[in-house]
Amino acid sequence: MPTSDPVVPPTPPVRLDALLAREDLGLRRVAGPDDPGIVVHWAQASEMADPYPYLLGGELLLSAGVHIPQGAGAGYFDAYVSRIVAAGGAALGFGLAPVHESVPAALAEACDMHGLPLLEVPPRTTFSGVARAVWQLMAQARTAELRRVTEAQQSLATAAARPDPVRPVLDQLAQRIGGWAVLFGPDTTELAASGKAPPFEAREALTDLTRVVRPSGDAAPAPDARPAPVSAGDTVTGTHLAAYALGPGPGLVLGVAAPRRSPGDHTIASVAAVLLTLLTTTRHTAADPLRSAALVRLLLGAAPEDVAPLLGADRWRVVHARPDGPPAADALAVSALGAALGSTLVDPAGGTVRVLVPADRPVDARPGWTLGVSAAAAPPDWPAADTQAARALARARATRAPLVRHGDRPALSDLVPPGDADAHARALLAPIAAAPALTDTLRTWLSLHGSWDRTAVALSVHRNTVRQRVARCAALLEADLDDPDVRMELWFALRRS
Repeated sequence: MPTSDPVVPPTPPVRLDALLAREDLGLRRVAGPDDPGIVVHWAQASEMADPYPYLLGGELLLSAGVHIPQGAGAGYFDAYVSRIVAAGGAALGFGLAPVHESVPAALAEACDMHGLPLLEVPPRTTFSGVARAVWQLMAQARTAELRRVTEAQQSLATAAARPDPVRPVLDQLAQRIGGWAVLFGPDTTELAASGKAPPFEAREALTDLTRVVRPSGDAAPAPDARPAPVSAGDTVTGTHLAAYALGPGPGLVLGVAAPRRSPGDHTIASVAAVLLTLLTTTRHTAADPLRSAALVRLLLGAAPEDVAPLLGADRWRVVHARPDGPPAADALAVSALGAALGSTLVDPAGGTVRVLVPADRPVDARPGWTLGVSAAAAPPDWPAADTQAARALARARATRAPLVRHGDRPALSDLVPPGDADAHARALLAPIAAAPALTDTLRTWLSLHGSWDRTAVALSVHRNTVRQRVARCAALLEADLDDPDVRMELWFALRRS
């Protein structure tokens, strides 16, 4: 059954084989399983005939056989060993001299039958020396485990600072625990994962474990109901499982699965859970209800300039962004970009992400993204700002610049009355107005100073396609596109379209 919190001993246990390898002790296994996975949590000496009430589990029980009555038979040793196993004892160390010169054969048979490792302790080795060796090995293991945890924390923090940080954090977590790390959505969908996936049964059990830390929100909890735990653990088919809730309430859950469990794994996974919470949790502010109200009013037919004051700023910039890697960014990367730009007004539709950012907030280049930024604009001019951001992004991609801004300073076109400028632009561009591909190609080609290659990159087409389209524009417009005056006039008109 799942536990609400993985129980981790205060210090790492010691492998029994490591204790047997100590030449200064001279211990020898004489019965019981030869399993390298057997570990000892501490050593305790006892001469009680029934040590069960005094054992906590995981002990190397040390005895010189003082409790063994004269003429004890197989029944006595069977009862003695069975009680040690029932108490969770890890192994039994039997000291030779001064009472016994050898390990009783019936004791060895009982240990073989019950699967309890039996060690022979030579006369020269004291029980206190064995206990000291156990604690020395524990201290060494503790130091090594602390070093492992520290290195893991540093690597997780470094991963969290990378572009699109969620996957690098999962990669590091899976590597550090030697297993599988997965981020579950609110509906138990696997949003992202890293490492070797566990067997199907364990994978299903991990999905079920997420419901322990994130109960269904369909029904209101009872007044006396206990809050859901922040973490839970289980073991299925030899695979150790753990789930960690990210943030309060129903939401994302971090799941981990590993073939073995070290004492520091819980700490490492907890650090990853905190980092993922910071990276994925949406920051709710007092402005959120106002933004919801703005959306409702827009849907009900209000004009943008009427609802813009609810968003908290008079002027905004439109940012167009495209990831440098995959063709389309996933929801986690888009959320991280919005958080980095300081805005929750994010539109991830299509291959380009659009973000509305207050004009007083600086927009800087973001690792892993190419950005185009518009000039600051009031609500009535937002469509034009959207076009500016699109053109700036196209130029940034063509020039391989991480960020390009649309110019804010007045242009010569501002000297011409807008009505006259628009009429002139419509008349000049009428021959190609019905072909958006030609208009966009001509605009991009002119903005990039007639570069065929850069225009092809910006438009994601072949350079020969650019040449054909530009030649078609020249023919339809009956214009010499090599003439700088013609280019200037066309650019003026294209800016008005």
